[in-house]
Amino acid sequence: MSLPIVFINLDRDAERRTRLLAELQSIDMPSERFPAVWWANVPPEQTSRWYSDALNARQYYKPLRNGEKGCYASHIGAWQQLLASDSPALVVLEDDVRLTPQFTEVIEAIAALKEPWDMVKLLGRDQEKTRSQRPLTGNTVLVDYARVPSMTAGYVISRAGAARLLERRQPFGRPIDVDLRFWWECGDLRILGVSPATIELDDTSLVSSIWDERDTLTPAQRWRKFCMKLALTLGNAWHRRRLPKL
Repeated sequence: MSLPIVFINLDRDAERRTRLLAELQSIDMPSERFPAVWWANVPPEQTSRWYSDALNARQYYKPLRNGEKGCYASHIGAWQQLLASDSPALVVLEDDVRLTPQFTEVIEAIAALKEPWDMVKLLGRDQEKTRSQRPLTGNTVLVDYARVPSMTAGYVISRAGAARLLERRQPFGRPIDVDLRFWWECGDLRILGVSPATIELDDTSLVSSIWDERDTLTPAQRWRKFCMKLALTLGNAWHRRRLPKL
């Protein structure tokens, strides 16, 4: 089964757009560009629906940059597009990725999964701790993470997963990659993965197009970051016990 693909791309990032379009045109899957949100151009009434300063102060260790907000809003838009369509799931890519030779086969295998899932990440870290895994294709396995990785460069999301996230993550207070790691806050969002990864980061991923170099954290922010990481570790360990293994 062929799933539609969207790739998130800022209007100004023409080089990334051209390169990824060429790759997507070489495979037999429907794909289109999703215009990324430039936060400075979002009307104030919309920004307040998407992002909450109060939620950010409770959940995260520092205010989000406009690039982080725009990135999250772009993914929200992709989820909304899925629910407005008839498709059972959607492949969401950021524009700094390259496809591996097994990309099409893996996407078709994910579309055919029988067990419940909300999101399947197409890229994780090189060494990822897992609870369980099973064969997905001849060369890849489906992974049940011990701890969901933070990358959002590419994933497949189901209609159920999109609906849960849109219900629970509007407004948001953390960056999207951090927010997904708190999966139990979204009604036990089932996030799986693929190993080895079926996409790769392009060289352009080393230079972010949405934010500059990170600020140096204050002592108070470092303490809040420590507390957030502790909450993530404890919450993940506690809630993960009730999820079935693959």
